[in-house]
Amino acid sequence: MISTGELTQYLDDILEIAAVPDYPGALNGLQFANQGRVTSVAAAVDFSGRTVSAAAAAGADLLLVHHGMFWSGAQAITGHAYERLRTLIEKDIAVYSAHLPLDRHQDFGNNVLLSRQLGLDPSGEFASYKGKSVGVRGEVEIGTAEIVQRARAFAEQHGGTAIATPFPENRRTVRWAICTGAGASAESLQEAVDTGVDTLIVGEGPHWTAVQAADVGIAIIYAGHYATETLGVAALAKHLAERFDLELTVVDAPTGL
Repeated sequence: MISTGELTQYLDDILEIAAVPDYPGALNGLQFANQGRVTSVAAAVDFSGRTVSAAAAAGADLLLVHHGMFWSGAQAITGHAYERLRTLIEKDIAVYSAHLPLDRHQDFGNNVLLSRQLGLDPSGEFASYKGKSVGVRGEVEIGTAEIVQRARAFAEQHGGTAIATPFPENRRTVRWAICTGAGASAESLQEAVDTGVDTLIVGEGPHWTAVQAADVGIAIIYAGHYATETLGVAALAKHLAERFDLELTVVDAPTGL
């Protein structure tokens, strides 16, 4: 057992919560307090009715998530929003969220862990946001179709699928980059062009990114927003469980995206 305050401070420190800029709705850190102790942690990609219920069923004192309680903005505490909060209070469950600080972490980050899952060795940073790099990049000599196949197998393990922009059958990948989640953006595409990246692996992106990718000679692999962000919270929660002798539950709640 560890106090919620001590555990929160530990997470704030190793994730560099105060130093990493993020979107306003992220509100990284402790988002919902409990009565002050943690014996069991549950990890999930999203804060939702499903994940709160699963954490409660597992007897968790802390729900660790990547997308937190305020991701969709302010909302009235009625209906499903009320039910989620009622469960947290009745079961005394704290909520801690880490978005970009978790994406970019060198040990528990979604991007570095996904690269390893796909058999790729990162050697540099990618996807700068307000001066902080979120993703990773590297060099390899491999058929692009092989990376797509690996990404598809990984996505299917998490209730999704991977699709790619069209490319020649014998195309080779030499320089790759990864930005999990909603990683296909104007900024990431331009950075890929500027750094000579020929294959960009992301979670999801708007239709126009596939159109632009073809124009600039980049293959984009969309491996699923949910799937590409499952690794970080699971790894971080496992680390907490081992370091502080906590019970661990990893909640899998695929969104299909």
